[in-house]
Amino acid sequence: MDIHSVVREKYGEAARRVSQSGRVACCDSGLSCCDPITRDLYSGEEKGMIPEKAVRASLGCGNPTALIELKEGETVLDLGSGGGIDVLLSARRVGPTGKAYGLDMTDEMLALARANQEQAGVTNVEFLKGEIENIPLPDSSVDVVISNCVINLSADKDRVLREAFRVLRPGGRFAVSDVVVSDEVPEAVRKSMLLWVGCVAGALEESDYRAKLLRACFTDVDIETTRVYKIDDARQFLTESGVDVDEIAPLVDGKFASAFIRATKPKESCCGRDCCAGPRTAGR
Repeated sequence: MDIHSVVREKYGEAARRVSQSGRVACCDSGLSCCDPITRDLYSGEEKGMIPEKAVRASLGCGNPTALIELKEGETVLDLGSGGGIDVLLSARRVGPTGKAYGLDMTDEMLALARANQEQAGVTNVEFLKGEIENIPLPDSSVDVVISNCVINLSADKDRVLREAFRVLRPGGRFAVSDVVVSDEVPEAVRKSMLLWVGCVAGALEESDYRAKLLRACFTDVDIETTRVYKIDDARQFLTESGVDVDEIAPLVDGKFASAFIRATKPKESCCGRDCCAGPRTAGR
């Protein structure tokens, strides 16, 4: 089964459980990304602004809306928007003259997000169906791209970053929460840890993430660690997976983390053909 199918199945199941029972998605759906990864990411004030099911469907590893300055009238795009929590929060911050798009490939999550939008009474929001590797928006159409622990799930991160660059207006900002690896670890151990941290293995080392952003022509790249995962956080999951936790602890402890990743699309063209893909039509 390819990675898109795995992600679609897991997150579709999570959305169905939230829609039907209202219970916390990650702990009930077979997803491994439970506390401490998804715990305490949003303030009480933020939770009070949106429907409870949007909070319960949140499977992120950070809170990008709290770490990026959004301005009245801006257009925001959330890659992998899930139940809509970050889209709805962004829509309130950009105000009625702004707009927030949510992009997701899972029908169940889109249905849940639209129901949450209706309940919240937020009108400056549009949820789109599509893949983050092929964003269904025109060139230079948004001011800010956000995402919450989704880019690590993509098998083609270079294309995701090129697409984010394409849809951003000159001077636009890239501001995402994601899982990163701070150092090399044995491949078998990396896979087990990432199944826990990111639901599907695929997180990048910090240096790789930075290099990919620069190749996509972003500038002002900054990676800020927001939450470090200790081996004891994953002890139960790894033990159930057949991993000798005490043996691998010295190799991985503190090397997996959530990070807030910022970058900027230059106001003027910075690259030639060898660096940037250049403008192209969405959907190609």
